[in-house]
Amino acid sequence: MAATILDQPAWQALEAAHADRVDDLTAGHRSRRQVGTPHPVEDFLFTYYPFKPSQLRRWHPGPDVVLAGAAALDRGSWRFYTHDGHGGSRLDTTAYLAARGSTVDFVRRLVSATRERPAQLGCFGLHEWAMVYRQSPDDVRHAAWPLRLGADGTDQVVDGLQIRCTHFDAFRFYTPPARPLNLLQPTRADQVAVEQPGCLHAGMDLYKWCMKLAPAVPSSLVLDCFTLAREIRELDMRASPYDLSALGHDPVAIETPQGRAEYAAAQRDFAARGQGLRERLLQALDAVTGDYSTESVERASVLPEPVSSSARMR
Repeated sequence: MAATILDQPAWQALEAAHADRVDDLTAGHRSRRQVGTPHPVEDFLFTYYPFKPSQLRRWHPGPDVVLAGAAALDRGSWRFYTHDGHGGSRLDTTAYLAARGSTVDFVRRLVSATRERPAQLGCFGLHEWAMVYRQSPDDVRHAAWPLRLGADGTDQVVDGLQIRCTHFDAFRFYTPPARPLNLLQPTRADQVAVEQPGCLHAGMDLYKWCMKLAPAVPSSLVLDCFTLAREIRELDMRASPYDLSALGHDPVAIETPQGRAEYAAAQRDFAARGQGLRERLLQALDAVTGDYSTESVERASVLPEPVSSSARMR
């Protein structure tokens, strides 16, 4: 593919606009960090994922783009950039794949497999409830925030609905009594085989994969994934057992049929948006690797049919 050459004023304008957008999105987190005030919703993308706002702020155009005049600037010394011999810099795909090829291969297999499966919309965010099941309120992950239904009421919700989480990185935080209640027992080894696009955490993880793949992924895609992850996290915690109304987050009461219907509708929208971002991510990887081939993935869902949003409590 022929490279696109951006003159210095053009790419520096894109870089500045990206930085401004990141600064706006992270202003609250950065302000709270200075005074040590945590926020269980907005801080998640910087506490759970190992990426700082400064890393998100760093702009990359992706492969096949030459940044004119960049060789003489700091960017000229950034890892995985190479000079074009005319004062410009671009991604060195050969060096990048030599160092990150295994990550590219894993992410491509995972994202491709997830994209091909139907979205399962019957989990209702019960993973957060399973993380506090039969646990003392003082020991829960967000102990500063009360449980809406109290400890006993929270346990009754878990006992009354089928937990069907497909995401290992959520399942691994379950309390021991909650683990056997999950319909599946996901592991890291079967992540590619079970991850599906309806999962909120799989949608949030698109941000993680893009950041891990930097600088090969265009920052416009990274920031779109970050924005989706922020919105997903809000639903994740609104549907959780915690009362976060003091933060302006009204609950999605998944213990009721109405709440489950509301959750599934939002989940369906996030799943559709995530699929579009998966397609863009795969296109970005194709641009890095050329004709990239990988072993075929199983298209059929390994999951049972989703539970209706009107599923009743046992």
